[in-house]
Amino acid sequence: MGARTVSLVGSTGSIGTQAAEVVNAQPDRFTVVALAALRSVDRLVAQARALRPELVVIADPSLARQVAAGVPKGTEVLAGPEGLVAAGAAGEVVVNGVVGFAGLPVTLAALEAGRRLALANKESLIAAAPVVQRARQTPGAEIVPVDSEHCAIHQCLAAAGSSDGDTSAVKRLLVTASGGPFRGRTLSELAEVTVEDALHHPTWQMGPKITVDCSTLMNKGLEVLEARELFGIEVDRIEVVVHPQSVVHSMVETVDGATMAQLSRPDMRLAIGYAMGWPERINTPFGAIDWSAPMELTFEPPDRKVFACLDLAYRAARQGGAAPAWLNAANEVAVAAFLARELSWPGIAQVVAGALDACTDGPMSSVDDVLEADRQARRWAERAVAQRTVAA
Repeated sequence: MGARTVSLVGSTGSIGTQAAEVVNAQPDRFTVVALAALRSVDRLVAQARALRPELVVIADPSLARQVAAGVPKGTEVLAGPEGLVAAGAAGEVVVNGVVGFAGLPVTLAALEAGRRLALANKESLIAAAPVVQRARQTPGAEIVPVDSEHCAIHQCLAAAGSSDGDTSAVKRLLVTASGGPFRGRTLSELAEVTVEDALHHPTWQMGPKITVDCSTLMNKGLEVLEARELFGIEVDRIEVVVHPQSVVHSMVETVDGATMAQLSRPDMRLAIGYAMGWPERINTPFGAIDWSAPMELTFEPPDRKVFACLDLAYRAARQGGAAPAWLNAANEVAVAAFLARELSWPGIAQVVAGALDACTDGPMSSVDDVLEADRQARRWAERAVAQRTVAA
């Protein structure tokens, strides 16, 4: 069997660069045929020179000429949304590492082309669940998750004999959380935390948006919603457990009382390699544990009063309809405002809660419906942030 072709969308970000490392570690298993980035010209050109893909895409059309001038001769260069869609359908495996709702077109392009989608972009799956689920019915289409938690659940379900969609033997899913940089703090202690404080994650190295989501536990809330969509298990059978060491990446409890867990050192390349290689495993031991060394594993419930975003995600799941799209859009706006120092850390949850209160339900059966819900939620959240800024 020849090397599996891979498209890396969001190739210059955290997931994309680590996916490239997996490819370099397994050159006989994977060949990159497409690279796509939003605006990072220098990184994209450097990747193109190293990996020699057939297609290179830059999302910002104004930067296309710079990219074309730097990539190897003969490389096709595309730009704009159409280029991202082309990259999304280019490889046998499409790694979607685009951050936020902007990853939706890539998700749909990969699935509608009948590709394996190695999904790191949870927001597109959550906000557009009905549309994505239809695209998953395309012959050949499949999603293998790259988030470490969902990758762990995927492995545990396979071990429990439930990887074919039959979850009758599953009692609950246990999604682990490190607790982020603010574990153990009170609301009063968090009133004045800075952007730098929130970006100082204790165990993972990730992009700023995801790292802030980890600090609020919104990332766990989004992962609960993602798990529901990926594995077809209702949210009341999905629980979050704080595990500061980030060694147990998630667990599956079966109806007979057994619990399956996937353990490894924190290394996203393990999950990326698993998603790219499934059902076979790659032979580079990313994240291997030294079992001869002492190790302590601890677990505790999350502080739902302090980390209100977690319950907001459960609320959106139970509310259904447009609520998950509103949750996601309002959170993206609030996190961007926090990173721009226009909103306090507690203000993130307050803006998202207000958005869910204001959520207007409507049909979510088409991409246009999803985009309209996203637009409405963003407008509401932007006004809410502006009002808070003026009041301050």
